[in-house]
Amino acid sequence: MAPRKAAALRAGDRTLREHLIVTAERMISERGTAGLTVRAIAREAGVADGVLYNHFADKEELLAHALRARVEAIGRTLPPLPEPGDATVEANLRVYVEHGLLLHDGLLPALAGLLAQPRVLDRFTALNGGGGDWRNRLARYLRGERDLGRIAAGARVEAATSMIVGVCHEAVLSVLLQGEGTAPRTSPEKVDDLVATVLEGIGPR
Repeated sequence: MAPRKAAALRAGDRTLREHLIVTAERMISERGTAGLTVRAIAREAGVADGVLYNHFADKEELLAHALRARVEAIGRTLPPLPEPGDATVEANLRVYVEHGLLLHDGLLPALAGLLAQPRVLDRFTALNGGGGDWRNRLARYLRGERDLGRIAAGARVEAATSMIVGVCHEAVLSVLLQGEGTAPRTSPEKVDDLVATVLEGIGPR
C-alpha cells in the first residue's frame, strides 16, 4: 500500500473506495457540490489526484455515490417511517410527507450545485433504481395499506405516490430555479391539505 493511501486509511477499516465516498459526502454536507473538483476531494482524502480513477469511472460516479450517502445520512436524522397498519393512514401519510420535505430541504445545498451536472443526477438515479428509498418506502406503505383494506381496493398507489413526491420536489425546485436563499417552509396546514387530498382519492369506499 502506498504511503499516502496508508495515511488516508489508518483511522479506520474502510476500503479506499469507501473512504473516497465518505470524504466526498462530508465535503458535500459542508460546502455543497458547486466547484467540487477531483483535486479538492483527493487532497481532503489524503491521496494522489489520480487515485480516484482507480475506483471510479469519473468524478460523476463518485459524486453520485456521495450524494446517495448524503441522502442516507440525512435519513438517519429523521424519525422512523411508519409501517402499514400503524396508527391511522392519515397520521402515517403526514409523517411521510414531513419526512420527504425535510429530506429534500437537507439536500438543497447539494442539489444547487448539480443543476449544471446532469450526468451526476443520472448516475444517482441509476444507483437508486429510478427512485430514492423514501419514495419506494412510501409506495410500499400504500400498497401494504391497500392489502390490509385500510385504503380503497382500487387505490392508484403510484399516482398517489407521485403526487406526494411532486409536492416535495416543488418545495426545493422553486428555490433552485428562482435562486432564493432558503427553502420555503411548508406549513402544517399545507401538509394537512395534501394528506386530505390524497385520502380523497384513495380512502376506503
